[in-house]
Amino acid sequence: MNLFDSITFDCMRSMVMQYRKMEKLGWDVSALGFGCMRLPTKGLLKRVDEEEAIRIIRRGIDLGINYIDTAWPYHMGNSEKVLGKALQDGYREKVKLVTKLPMFGVRKEEDFDHFLNSQLKKLQTTHIDLYLFHGMNKMFFGTLKKLNLIEKMEKAKNEGKIKAIGFSFHDSLPIFKEMIDYYPWDACQIQYNYMDTGQQAGDEGITYAHEKGISVIIMEPIKGGMLANPPSEALELMKKSPIQRTPVDWALQFVWNKPEVSVVLSGMGNMQMVEENCASAANSGINSLSHEDNQILEEIADIYRKKIMVPCTACRYCMPCPHGVNIPGCFAAVNTLSINDSNKGMDLPLRLLQRIRYRKMAKNKNQLVKKQNNGRASMCTNCEACIPKCPQHIQIPDELVKVVQVMEKHKSVKKTFQQ
Repeated sequence: MNLFDSITFDCMRSMVMQYRKMEKLGWDVSALGFGCMRLPTKGLLKRVDEEEAIRIIRRGIDLGINYIDTAWPYHMGNSEKVLGKALQDGYREKVKLVTKLPMFGVRKEEDFDHFLNSQLKKLQTTHIDLYLFHGMNKMFFGTLKKLNLIEKMEKAKNEGKIKAIGFSFHDSLPIFKEMIDYYPWDACQIQYNYMDTGQQAGDEGITYAHEKGISVIIMEPIKGGMLANPPSEALELMKKSPIQRTPVDWALQFVWNKPEVSVVLSGMGNMQMVEENCASAANSGINSLSHEDNQILEEIADIYRKKIMVPCTACRYCMPCPHGVNIPGCFAAVNTLSINDSNKGMDLPLRLLQRIRYRKMAKNKNQLVKKQNNGRASMCTNCEACIPKCPQHIQIPDELVKVVQVMEKHKSVKKTFQQ
């Protein structure tokens, strides 16, 4: 725990979960939703630690979380299976269960039934409370219309297999508005945090959806964990606030402050995250941040924007790489170096740690056998298989070339990425 934790969370543990409305559905949902994309893992292959995952999911529910989100590709298809096990013993009845149609795998109408029926089986349930079209963008929107997938959703709803219909989104604001206007959705899920207010759907998209009566669900409130470890300059700003919060609490409270938001998802991978995020949710409220708080967050966002070299959120949609490159790990290395680039002694260990971690990655195919999916950026072959999978639209091979320059040839981070 950092220096804020003992101050903030000790006084919050006795508080109870806050709930918000999903008006169209008549649901009261916990301000905090449990995202199952970053469950605890173990071993070299990073397989889901089922026992620990079940333990923390159930703990979250016991603390008041009643909204659980997963998807077909999370943890290489194992997230839904583990969640299905976690929701046994009476836990299924306590939550709204959400999963998604994997649009990247839909080629014909019949694929809808294949995926949905498989997901119901993996989740060990008779119905899904909210079924989302996953990762919608312009291309997948075209697929939705071409294959009459709205009709498939409505048929499944009439059969009782799903209760509500929505979509998760990764594209531009105009595409988002076009989708919102296409159908009377129950909910939409978008990426949003104090760094991304003008990205993808952004502030304007949240307002647009809300005014149409569509419930707004937020993902990536911590930007893939990036906002949990601020630069030293940002930490100094946080300390100046009369209310002492952890960096994670700052990020979560920013989103909960918005009246348009129904639920905020957090991908929690250990018990400490569950306990602290539930405590944070218990202290949340609409319009609860002061003018000074918002000013601090704007200044922190400016600091981050100057330092983040690659806008990767570690969602791992690009993984596994056909050639074993640990794409999120490579980008995390250069971002951490950039964020901790001051001359202060407290930053030096973090920079050294990133270089040590990078050196431990596989540098050839022989090493990759023991370090599966943990290869260096220099193992990229520019096959471009990752590019269409990236929700952030990062030109991954081009950025990996820059990673090689920084991590293997010791070039300057800023000069390499900003040239």
